[in-house]
Amino acid sequence: MIAVVDYGVGNLFSLAGSLSVLGLESIVTSDPAQIEAADRVILPGVGAFGDAVDKLRSLNLIPVLNRQVENGKPLMGICLGMQLLFEKSYEFGVHAGLGFLKGEICPLAEDLPAGFKVPQMGWNRLIAVRENEPLLRYAGEKPYVYYVHSFYAKGCEDSLSAVSEYGGLAVPGLVHKNNVFGAQFHPEKSGEAGLSMLRAFAEVTA
Repeated sequence: MIAVVDYGVGNLFSLAGSLSVLGLESIVTSDPAQIEAADRVILPGVGAFGDAVDKLRSLNLIPVLNRQVENGKPLMGICLGMQLLFEKSYEFGVHAGLGFLKGEICPLAEDLPAGFKVPQMGWNRLIAVRENEPLLRYAGEKPYVYYVHSFYAKGCEDSLSAVSEYGGLAVPGLVHKNNVFGAQFHPEKSGEAGLSMLRAFAEVTA
């Protein structure tokens, strides 16, 4: 069972639909008991970092997520959910993240050459920078994935698994350390490549 964390931000049912296509049992929930009982956890999200942290806190889900990671349960953050895994964000102020991974979330616009659009929106090639990344085991060579984001992770070399090139930047697309995984792109919107990564996540063992 995969618990898809419902904290009021994200296209949860599109993700649940993708898991269903793969024949994977999932539940969309904000119930700590259901999250605790699941075999693995997905933290989705779209919108603003600070608002998302506030919603997690108001639902008392931050201690729940901390316990899952401490207990070795596989956890995957998607889009904003991936950004929340890091130490802090500079989106509309400075906000503390969950701190599962080293790094900071910074605005794309400050690092892109003139003429490159923000948000980065659309398909881009994903390039592995680390061998034997579990989430890429079925994805083939340099798959294309779908992004929608205006902020990106910096200082995350400790967990970096794959990048996409945008405006001369190596934008972190996949991160992974121990039982914590993150995808800046949307696997549920990335066709067969994205489904293959969700399938791989479902096979990760603690």
